Amino acid sequence: MSVSVDFTDVTRSYGAVKALDGFTLHIAPGELIALLGPSGCGKTTALRILAGLDDATSGSVAVDGRDISDVPANKRDMGMVFQAYSLFPHLTVLDNVAFGLTMRGNSKRQRLSRAADMLDMVGLAEHRDKFTSELSGGQQQRVALARALAIAPRVLLLDEPLSALDAKVRAALRDEIRRVQLEVGTTTVFVTHDQEEALAVADRVGVMSQGRLEQLAPPAEVYARPATPFVAEFVGLTNKVPAQVSGGHAHVLGVSVPTLPGSVTSGPGLAMVRPEAITVVADPAGTATVTSVAFLGPISRVYLTLPDGLVLSAQMASAQARALTPGDAVSIGVESGGVLVVPA
Repeated sequence: MSVSVDFTDVTRSYGAVKALDGFTLHIAPGELIALLGPSGCGKTTALRILAGLDDATSGSVAVDGRDISDVPANKRDMGMVFQAYSLFPHLTVLDNVAFGLTMRGNSKRQRLSRAADMLDMVGLAEHRDKFTSELSGGQQQRVALARALAIAPRVLLLDEPLSALDAKVRAALRDEIRRVQLEVGTTTVFVTHDQEEALAVADRVGVMSQGRLEQLAPPAEVYARPATPFVAEFVGLTNKVPAQVSGGHAHVLGVSVPTLPGSVTSGPGLAMVRPEAITVVADPAGTATVTSVAFLGPISRVYLTLPDGLVLSAQMASAQARALTPGDAVSIGVESGGVLVVPA
C-alpha cells in the first residue's frame, strides 16, 4: 500500500549556512515528486533527511502520518538508488537484487523468486547469473533499481540516478524508471538537476533554490506558468523582453498578452518569453533580422536581432525554419498564453 510523505517546516543548518530553510512538502501516496534545482539548493539534503542519513535542525518528517524523525535509517523501510550504482562485484546480478531480502531474513526460495521477478520487471532476466562487471552502466543502474524495489519499500528515493550515463541511455532509463514506478505504485522522490528528467518523469516538480521550494506544480504548469523569476529562468530557455504592464496585460513586441501571477502590476518590466512563444513571419517590411538558424532535428532555433540590438531566440518546426536564412527581415510577435513580467 502506498504511503504519504510530509516535510513540515524542515530546516537544516550547517553553521551559518541553511541547506534547508522552512522546507514544507506534502507527497501523496503513490506520487512521484521530482526535486529540481542547481547544486547546493537543498534537494539532496531533503532526500537524506527523509532517508535518515542526515538529521533536520528543526521541523519534522512524517511517513503515512507518523513522525519518523527518531526512527533510524535501517528501520525506515526505504529503497535508495544513487548516482553510483553501489553494487557488489563479487555477487551475481540475481544475488545483488536479493541482498536486501537476505538482510531481512527471507527464505532463500522467497528472496530468489522475488529477485527474479524484479529483474524481469526491469528487463534483465537473461542476465541474472552474470557479475555486475559484465554489464553496461545502464544495465547496472537497472540492477540497482531492481534491488531497491525488491524489498517493497514504502518510499523509493532516487538521488541523481542517471547523471553518470550517456544521453541516449539516460533517456531510455528515465522512461523505464517511470514505467516501473507506475507499475509498482511506490511513493517516490526523484532528485535531479536535469530539468528534462524532472519534467519527463514527475507527477509534480518541486523547483528549489537556497533551501526553499520556489514552485511545486505539474510539469506543464511549471514550464508554462512559472511562479517566480528563478523558475522561469531555470526551467527551459527564456527571452527577457522589455514590456509595459497595465490592467493585467503586458504590451510586448507589439502584442498585448495576459500577465501571470507574481508579475509587475503596472509600468515597465521584463517579460519572460519562451522561444516557442515567439512568432516569426517572413516580411520584407519587418523590423527584426534573422542572424542565424540552428537545426535541432524536428525543431530549429532561430536567432533574431531587433533594431535596438536586442537578440531573441525563437523556436519552431524545422520545416518552417528552412524558409529563413540569415539576413532575412521578419515580423515577430508573442503568442497569447500569458507571460511573467519581472522588474526591469
